Amino acid sequence: MPGYTRFLGRNHTCPDPNRLYQVPIYSYPIPFILIEPFTRFLPEFEHLFHSRPNSFNGPDHKTNPRIPVSGLSKNPKPSKRIRISSGTFSFTLILSLSIHCTTSAAAPPSTNAAAAMYRLAANLASKSRIARNNAQQMRNYAAKDIKFGVDARALMLRGVEELADAVKVTMGPKGRNVVIEQSYGAPKVTKDGVTVAKSIEFKDRVKNVGASLVKQVANATNDVAGDGTTCATVLTKAIYSEGCKSVAAGMNAMDLRRGITMAVDSVVTNLKSRARMISTSEEIAQVGTISANGEREIGELIAKAMEKVGKEGVITISDGKTLNNELEVVEGMKLDRGYISPYFITNTKNQKCELDDPLILIHEKKISSLNSIVKVLELALKNQRSLLIVAEDIESEALATLILNKLRAGIKVCAIKAPGFGESRKSNLQDLAILTGGEVITDELGMNLEKMSPDMLGTCKRVTISKDDTVILDGAGDKKAIEERCEQLRSSIELSTSDYDTEKLQERLAKLSGGVAVLKIGGASEAEVGEKKDRVTDALNATKAAVEEGIVPGGGVALLYASKELEKLQTANFDQKIGVQIIQNALKAPVHTIASNAGVEGAVVVGKLLEQDNPDIGYDAAKGQYVDMVKEGIIDPLKVIRTALVDAASVSSLLTTTEAVIVELPKDKESPAMTPGMGDY
Repeated sequence: MPGYTRFLGRNHTCPDPNRLYQVPIYSYPIPFILIEPFTRFLPEFEHLFHSRPNSFNGPDHKTNPRIPVSGLSKNPKPSKRIRISSGTFSFTLILSLSIHCTTSAAAPPSTNAAAAMYRLAANLASKSRIARNNAQQMRNYAAKDIKFGVDARALMLRGVEELADAVKVTMGPKGRNVVIEQSYGAPKVTKDGVTVAKSIEFKDRVKNVGASLVKQVANATNDVAGDGTTCATVLTKAIYSEGCKSVAAGMNAMDLRRGITMAVDSVVTNLKSRARMISTSEEIAQVGTISANGEREIGELIAKAMEKVGKEGVITISDGKTLNNELEVVEGMKLDRGYISPYFITNTKNQKCELDDPLILIHEKKISSLNSIVKVLELALKNQRSLLIVAEDIESEALATLILNKLRAGIKVCAIKAPGFGESRKSNLQDLAILTGGEVITDELGMNLEKMSPDMLGTCKRVTISKDDTVILDGAGDKKAIEERCEQLRSSIELSTSDYDTEKLQERLAKLSGGVAVLKIGGASEAEVGEKKDRVTDALNATKAAVEEGIVPGGGVALLYASKELEKLQTANFDQKIGVQIIQNALKAPVHTIASNAGVEGAVVVGKLLEQDNPDIGYDAAKGQYVDMVKEGIIDPLKVIRTALVDAASVSSLLTTTEAVIVELPKDKESPAMTPGMGDY
């Protein structure tokens, strides 16, 4: 249409005389339901060009019924063509006008005719654009593909198996690394199961559904237990694979699921009865070592960190600056705020302000006037004590007074901004007041600095302030009050539904009850550091889980021996019994995988272990020997094993009962639609 309007509406002469021009009115693939509005125009074209010669009955035929047409041939006829695209629900409608240009002096081009044709063209162009937009909107709705029954389960199983095969190579002390290409930066090298799982996407949509559900299992296990993602993935594949075979053989899928659920409940009960609580540093180191794929140094580093900060202490992981792994422990309360001015520095070598036995003023609002701090300065000077001021901010006049007293009067003083914002700031200041035995001076309680009493000030053994943070050691607060505050924080953690709030509450609890330990992971390259950090994170999470719920023999043997107990489990019917047998066979998969990765025939190892009477005997893949797993320190946290099994069975049984899968069909790439004015005519 754009080309048509440009030719007839603006250029009233033909560019090439004696030539027949095919001018497109509309050419666009459109749905079938949109064909009808255009077919209505065809009679109008017939009427238009089969009226009296040398006349034009266009849109203005009521007011000007005879408009001479001298620039058009006497008998032009419209051409029309409808094409049906095979295999689709769309048609292509092409309308065009055959226009023969003449340049006879006796028949000059008529401006009126051109104007009338222009109006008709504009009318049709408007309708065509509306139809084109409607067609485009209809194409934006994604088409769906539906797979049923065996086909659906088979395709999902392929996705599950391929993802699980990539993940399981990392399992055990002799597991292998996986290299993952990244869209930016160098490829990532890892032995972390959940990292491998997250990186996998399939082009086939149904396969991808199966893979996505396995990722869900790995993520759920990682979120709850912090480790065991590879074990969960291996169990998912084993359960779903057997479930698909059973359903294909005619078993009732719902009864299979009931049998699977009964078996899992029985195994969890058995594992809990055999779990042992741990408390010593050596046991903690053993758990960390196993989860770090046998690296003893990492296990010992985690044990030292937990010994320093306690069970409720915060242990964080960061990149080191050397080739070796290091442990940095911050005892006491650490605030992420440094000194306001470098004039407060007392140790020029370390660029820190160090205050021994200071008075601590805690104020919720800004301190701006000189009069606000005169009284507290007098108290510090009178008692020959150093002074730390914690407030929302210290403004110019008050700050200048503090600096002047530090430089001229020799008072050791420092000011820092209160950490956090809003309610978080209030909570942090209240924690600090309880730790140091002081009070938060706040306007809400009718308190002000001018009327402050000495017993409102807190104190501690030592404060070290750098430009970035403040560490308060050995606060003088009442031990009972501190413990009550810790108990209050524990209750808040249990009631919290937000991960962010829970994390902040745990940090506050750690600052009050123990401290903060930082594991600095070193290495020769960024890739090496990243790979080690993944293993340290798993080891740390496994260690915390072991302290929380206890340990069981490692190497997959706890699940293997629990499978023996399922032989006694009573079921309501045969199909449920098959569901129990599915779990019984799946529980052998972890030991089988660990042995296979070590280069040993997994079925042989499983068979020998099932002949044992001692449930602590297992296969040490690192040494290639059958040993007492607990005595050798090869142990797994109960929480990790339990979570992996429960999550794997839950998703696998749901997949087994699936009868239809609905996925989106891939969208065809379309050429961009032409905008007005982009025609070829």
